[in-house]
Amino acid sequence: MKSSKRCPWVLCLAAIIAMAVVFPGTIFGQDAAGKPSEAGDHQQYSVQVSKIDPGDLEISDSFQMAIYENLLDELNKTKRFERVYRDGEHQAREVPNLLVLKTTVEKYTPGSETRRAVTTVTGATKLKVRTELLTQSGDLVLYREVNGDVHFFGSNLRATHNLAHNIAKTIQHSSWSGSGQPAPVVVGQL
Repeated sequence: MKSSKRCPWVLCLAAIIAMAVVFPGTIFGQDAAGKPSEAGDHQQYSVQVSKIDPGDLEISDSFQMAIYENLLDELNKTKRFERVYRDGEHQAREVPNLLVLKTTVEKYTPGSETRRAVTTVTGATKLKVRTELLTQSGDLVLYREVNGDVHFFGSNLRATHNLAHNIAKTIQHSSWSGSGQPAPVVVGQL
């Protein structure tokens, strides 16, 4: 009867695969979230989203709430923050690494779903906001002007989703390092 000999490299490969399944990411220098780990990793920040400030514009409360709720959802999807707090949550006061997101509406053009459906070139709903990310002490970390709109098909509230998505994307892809230290003010549009 022949005795079966296994190649040492096959056993080594099987061990590596097993470790990759049990501890995904750690073999290749990643943290639990799958992001590359660095020796100088900083603690992840949380954010508290302030109520939407309509500025001098007349925007319905329901439209403001739609922006706010969509913004909470979109910020959670980015995984950029440890936790996303609502305005007025008392637990947020005790968080050591908390940033505050303030959003002020600068321009608002109410559109018409009917006109968009009929002509596809008129009736767009447009929003332009100023968004500021601040430390608890009030130092500015990030400043951007962001747009959200719906041009063709969709309800007017679709503009609130698009705006929230653009704000979250702006924060996620910003040059802000996450250190919580004030960075050069970045003014721009998305």
